[in-house]
Amino acid sequence: MNTLINKGWLILFAAIVCSCSSYEEDHVESPSIIPEPKEMVFLEGSFKIDKNTTLYYDKEFQTAGSFLKSYLKKGAQFELKATGKEYAHIVFAKDHSLEPEAYKLDISGDQIYITSASPEGAFWAAQSLRQLLPNSVEKEESISQKPIHIPRVTITDVPRFKYRGMHLDVGRHFFDKEFIKEYISYLSLLKMNYFHWHLTEDQGWRIEIKQYPDLTSKGAYREETLIGHYNDNPQQFDGKKYGGYYTQEEIKEIVAFATQHNVTIIPEIEMPGHAQAAISAYPELGCTGEQVPVATKWGVFENIYCPNEKTFTFLENVLTEVMDLFPGDYIHIGGDEAPKKQWKNCSHCQQLIKDLNLKDENGLQSYFIREIEAFVNSKGKKIIGWDEILEGGLAPNATVMSWRGVQGAVEAATEGHDVILTPTSHAYFDYYQATLPDEPLAIGGFLPLKKVYSFNPISEGIPLEKEHHVLGAQGNVWTEYMPTANQVEYMAFPRILAMSEVVWRGPSENVETDYPKFLSKVEKILPRLQSLDINYANHLYDITGKISKENGAISFELSSEAKGKPITYSINDSKEIPYTEPLTISNNSKISASVILDDNSRGRIFTETINFHKGIPGTISIDKDPHPAYSAGGKKALLNGVSGSDSRYGDAEWLGFWGEDLEITIDFDQPTEISTIGTRFYDANGQWIYAPKHMAVRVIMENGEIVANKAEIIPKDGQNTIDVGLGFSVNSPIVAKKITILIPNYGTIPEGMQGAGNKAWTFIDEIVID
Repeated sequence: MNTLINKGWLILFAAIVCSCSSYEEDHVESPSIIPEPKEMVFLEGSFKIDKNTTLYYDKEFQTAGSFLKSYLKKGAQFELKATGKEYAHIVFAKDHSLEPEAYKLDISGDQIYITSASPEGAFWAAQSLRQLLPNSVEKEESISQKPIHIPRVTITDVPRFKYRGMHLDVGRHFFDKEFIKEYISYLSLLKMNYFHWHLTEDQGWRIEIKQYPDLTSKGAYREETLIGHYNDNPQQFDGKKYGGYYTQEEIKEIVAFATQHNVTIIPEIEMPGHAQAAISAYPELGCTGEQVPVATKWGVFENIYCPNEKTFTFLENVLTEVMDLFPGDYIHIGGDEAPKKQWKNCSHCQQLIKDLNLKDENGLQSYFIREIEAFVNSKGKKIIGWDEILEGGLAPNATVMSWRGVQGAVEAATEGHDVILTPTSHAYFDYYQATLPDEPLAIGGFLPLKKVYSFNPISEGIPLEKEHHVLGAQGNVWTEYMPTANQVEYMAFPRILAMSEVVWRGPSENVETDYPKFLSKVEKILPRLQSLDINYANHLYDITGKISKENGAISFELSSEAKGKPITYSINDSKEIPYTEPLTISNNSKISASVILDDNSRGRIFTETINFHKGIPGTISIDKDPHPAYSAGGKKALLNGVSGSDSRYGDAEWLGFWGEDLEITIDFDQPTEISTIGTRFYDANGQWIYAPKHMAVRVIMENGEIVANKAEIIPKDGQNTIDVGLGFSVNSPIVAKKITILIPNYGTIPEGMQGAGNKAWTFIDEIVID
């Protein structure tokens, strides 16, 4: 796996982007701060920090003052001297009139004056001040007591949402305590105040519980790990024992670090599903009582907690130790992806359903969650669960994290429950962020930076009077395909920058206008990330291309997010020339292009092959909208001459539909003689993706006659894509005016398969007409 893919880009970017926060005397530039403050006004002149600079902070602002003092001592070797408020050069003072977490930062020629109503606001002011300082200060002892000049500025700031979070899964792959602290520090830099720490999984239990030592001696280690992708056939394993866990002393150290950085940790202890590692250590917690291994591959497993007295005693004891370690208000209890097969076959579970007058196993899960919530509430804490906890009835005081879309948030908020948005469509940072083939292996999907930036946590459908129940949003980092800290950073950055903007500044009212401005800020902050040794992904100089149709002419448009930088291209290996306007396409074409950077080096090479088939001039419509998580190219992607990836179902060309039958219509402006119609489907059952069982086509000819054909679709072992082609057995040419393609959904995923009982996904690629 190419986990170091970005290092070359780091070196290149450092050469071409100046440090936007380095100031000499009264020379003033206008640096950017991410997330952008509500109001920021730059003035003439600058303020100087040197060895004589003094500091004062009100007692309750000690966290902010200590952070700034420590930061400057490490990076600039300045020991800020404490002094009285009236004499200090840097002041943190109380202002009761401000909102919670709000602050004002006023940098004049002779003083930095920060006011806030709360310790949190004062700390966020310190983080804004940090981004006004030179990037070099990020490196410990990188400069030797050289005066620092920062611009005069006034900032008035307050967050849009009170929950601004990032998640990290350490169950699939384990990361040591030092990286966890680094990760928390990244959140703090971006004013994100919650760290959702996913500590238990089928593949490993990661937190020491003193009353149950086998959870870590046995449940924290698996015998081997899946390598390659889950969809590979056959699957491959590395044969190496793998694991790790955090001692309670390490957790206390991490919690203390988070507190110093104004971040609250929400621990997640999964239940009733994703519990195979725990059941491996204590088989009596499962319904069968059988010994099971810690899972060695990814997915959803049938071994879930049995809702009996032993299980509830175990979970209450575990949660008691967990709650003693984490001072925050919330405990996350999962609640997602819990197959009910064992409950259906368990006599105790079935009797419990009868005794409690429950409707079914979903009702039993709701009972399970309510019991846990009552216990957690009795300890003064509140629970959060994934949106599956809505099924069977929501626990009275639960907060819902909506991940399968936004409908869970709509339902919960409408019922008066607090919600946090984490939909796959905008918040899953384990998805691919670029379409180039050299991207590191990922679970699938496609979530580019712009789509994260376009996210609005206030979902349509939430009544206006219930919008206050939307606490905020978070980005999720699931680590099935992230074995190293470098990989986690690559997948999180820069998308975390966009999420921080959304939850602090609020959603953009005009993405097309605001996004280029955001990119200019990203460009300026990247050198700071480099100084922090963050392995960010740099796709600012990638090129994208799209087919356009106008007045019967077909053209191909090249673009890059790096506005103002020239692009050169060639077609079919012709001489490379500057790109100035969309390219006219009239036959099969292979296009290559790249951005030319300021130092005449190149961005990554873009290539695209266009199959100029007879369907391209047509107009396509679909009776269902693709799922928001898999709709990057829109319906036109199915008729643009460009095929999707052979190995990824979530790029800009594949369209995904969840559990829906499809009717696709193609209309021709001019009658068109055709002989075959073909497409292909993705078939990756581990990701709940199933090719349809058949596909039917109807062609309305120029003379009004209708010809039809149907193809049975048979999956092939070892293949994730299935090609389907249909011809027509008629004597005369088929001159088409209109084509209708009927694609029924596979249906419900069968028992024993990943996602059993759920609707299957359909993924379809280019429709090729010849």
